[in-house]
Order: sequence, then C-alpha cells, then structure tokens
Amino acid sequence: MSSDEIRVSSPQHDLSVVSEGYPASMRILIYSYNYHPEPIGIAPLMTELAEGLVQRGHEVRVVTAMPNYPERQIYPAYRGKRYHTEERNGVTIQRCYVWIRPNPGLLTRVLLDGSFVGLSFTQALQGWRPDIILYTSPSLPASVSVALLKLLYRCPTVLNLQDILPEAAVQTGLITNRLAIRLFEALEKFAYATATEISVIAEGFRKNLLKKGVPDSKMKNISNWVDVNFIRPLDKYDNAFRTANGLDNKFVVLYSGNIARTQGIRSIIRAAAKLQHIEDMVFVIVGEEGQLADLDQLRQSIGVHNVLLRPFAPREKLPEMLAAADVGLITQKRNVVGFNMPSKTQVLLASGRPILAAVPTHGTAAQAVRASGGGLVVEPESPNELAKAIQHLYEHPEICEQLGKQGRIHALNEYSFEQALNRYENLFRRLVSEQEGPSLSPEVSAQLAPIDPLPNAQIPPGIH
Repeated sequence: MSSDEIRVSSPQHDLSVVSEGYPASMRILIYSYNYHPEPIGIAPLMTELAEGLVQRGHEVRVVTAMPNYPERQIYPAYRGKRYHTEERNGVTIQRCYVWIRPNPGLLTRVLLDGSFVGLSFTQALQGWRPDIILYTSPSLPASVSVALLKLLYRCPTVLNLQDILPEAAVQTGLITNRLAIRLFEALEKFAYATATEISVIAEGFRKNLLKKGVPDSKMKNISNWVDVNFIRPLDKYDNAFRTANGLDNKFVVLYSGNIARTQGIRSIIRAAAKLQHIEDMVFVIVGEEGQLADLDQLRQSIGVHNVLLRPFAPREKLPEMLAAADVGLITQKRNVVGFNMPSKTQVLLASGRPILAAVPTHGTAAQAVRASGGGLVVEPESPNELAKAIQHLYEHPEICEQLGKQGRIHALNEYSFEQALNRYENLFRRLVSEQEGPSLSPEVSAQLAPIDPLPNAQIPPGIH
C-alpha cells in the first residue's frame, strides 16, 4: 500500500443533529466519471471534495470509471477488470469498466456512455444507502442511473454542472449527428428536471439554464476551488523543473493541461514562432504524450525552436512546475461557448503567476480573469495578439509581479477549498434535513448558512 493510500476507518453513521434539524454525519455518494489518479480536469476536484468530506466526519463512497483520462485508455493497473473497489484516504472508490477508445466516434461514444451507465449503476447498489447523491456532468447519460438511485434510495440528488452539454459539444463540432444532438438535448432536460438541486460553477451557467426554464431557486452558485495550501507561490529560480529542463535564466511561458479541440493550442506554437528573436524566452507546453506528438509535427513544420513539449508529471510536482513559469496561459477557440470556465484558472491564480488568457472576450473565462486582477485577456486564436501580449509582459516584469500578487489574493478570497467545502456541506445538510424532517427555524438556518468569502484584502493597483 502506497503512502497516499492510508486506510482511515469510517466514522459511525450518525444522523444526530449538529443543531436543530441538521445531521452531524452523512453518507454521501459521489457519482463521477473521473476521479483519482487522473491528473487533470474534474478528477482532482472530486478527489479533494470526497476526501475533505471524510475529514469532516462523513462517510463517502465514489462510483467512477476505471481511470482513462486524458489518454483515453484504461490505465494498465486497471485493465482486464469489470469492477474494482479500493479505499484511499477514507473514501471507498467503486470503479467499473468502460468501453473507451483513443479517438471516439459516435458509435464508440454511445458504447462508452452506455457501459458506464449500466455498470456504474450496479456498483452504486453495492454498499450502504446514501443520504444524498452528488453527480457530475459530464457525463449526461449518468443522470438516468442517478434518477433511478434517487427513487430506490429515497434521497435528494445534487447535479454538479461542470459543462453544459450538448450545447458546448455542438458548437465546437464534437457532436454533429442530428439524432445524437436531439438525444443529448432530451437527456439535458431530464437531468435538470430530476435533480433536487443544481450546483453551477459560474454565473454564465445560471443564465444559460434560466433561459432553458430551470427555476432560479433550484440552482446554487458554488465555484470550483483550488487547494491554496498545495498550489502556492514557490521560488521561481531555485526550481527543480527549471533545472531539469534547461530553463534557468529563461523567461518561461507555460501552458499545462488538456490539449483538445476547445483549447486552440496551435496558436501558442505560432505565437512562439513570432518571438524566436528573444533568445531567453521559452514556451513550455505540458500535456498528454499522444497529443503532444501532433503539436511537435506543427513545431517542426514551421521551424520553431523555442517550444519545449513535456508530458504530465505526477500531481505532487504540479506546484513546482507552475512556479517555474513567468506567465501562465489559458487558451480557447473563438467558437467556445461563453459559459465555458477552464478549471486551470483557479490553479494559475493560486500559483501567484500572471495569467494571459487568449479566450472569447465576453465569455465566463475572460470575466473571471478580469475580476481577479491577476491577468490580461487577448483575442483568441490570434498568434499576433498573443505574441504582442507576451512580449509586453516580458518587457515589464513589474506588471507580471503585480498581476501575480493580485491573482494569489483573489484565489485566497474567492476560490479556497475550505469555502467550497463549507458550501457543499451546508447544501447537503439542508437537503438531507428537508428530506427527513421539518424545516429549520430561521435562527438555525442563519447560523448554518454558507460562509461568506473572506473580506477583500488590500490589492495594489494594477491592470484590470
């Protein structure tokens, strides 16, 4: 057993109340396609949430797929299994096989979703009855399994909306088949209708759902978070990532994350080509190896020599890698829907490094970066504009320093994990209480209301 898989005994299930009407300990089922050890996307978020709830004294089990992201291949240690159950940091993890292929078409996508819906439902039945179920979207088809579990277990459900499908997939060309689009639209309506409550990660999500007839009273804004103690400003120059990759005394422009259709990563390569005359500037792109191979072909075809392509490292090395950067990049394509909110936004802010976001200027991501005071926004898919902004930051290190400091303060104020955990815990307690007994008195409700953000810290003047 590795050091990060220490078994923690489950607390005695206790529905006694913290105060009048609120359960002290809950049994919480998290239904998420992605989970540890997958390194990016929603997997780290759900892992932190599950383990944080365990630390608060709750019992948590997670129903998830065999790990396969971002390679879209089941990890070697999990191959050849239909089901697998393990325990990590007090969380019971119940995995199931999924039909996954590296480049899924419509048929393989149907097989993927179908295998997860059917096999995960069987896993969800193996264990104690939950008091509440949290499930994430994607995947939308899982809403069918969760709706059945809601009836069987007679418990409330919370839909954690990380992306709005099929709208996002249609606009980026991931789904073009009309029948598939209609099917996913029906699933979307079903998911919203059957959830007891919906947690949305940004205001743009709420506005989108309001236009689709979802009652405002059914939605609650809970932003994605970052562990500000784990992701934190570290020394830029006494840095093992820089040393290992020959980056000492370089101005490092970093992109780390998924490399997919929505990201527009090729603009980074083309922007780098325009800045090759700056000898001490290096672009570093960290991603999945198969995706990096395509970028390397582009790099070679246009003769770019200032781009370094590196595969993902273990998550524990993430803070050091982020600290190696002078600038952190967020990129999206022009046609990405406005409500899309990259999870790397909070991570970059917490790292204390300035953000340069080449994203739709009126979208949720642009609004978040501007509101943080921790970065600049430029036109997406424009290598010229991206190169100009990078050179501006290179020539003005004092702006980089200001942006980095302001971003870190904003992350502490708005995106700390403890705040998000408080909000989810209070939401769960309220819904469980409403399911099992009379509503609380106004006095008790006020005492257990979600904790407000920290008071605004003094932020030095800078670019907004």
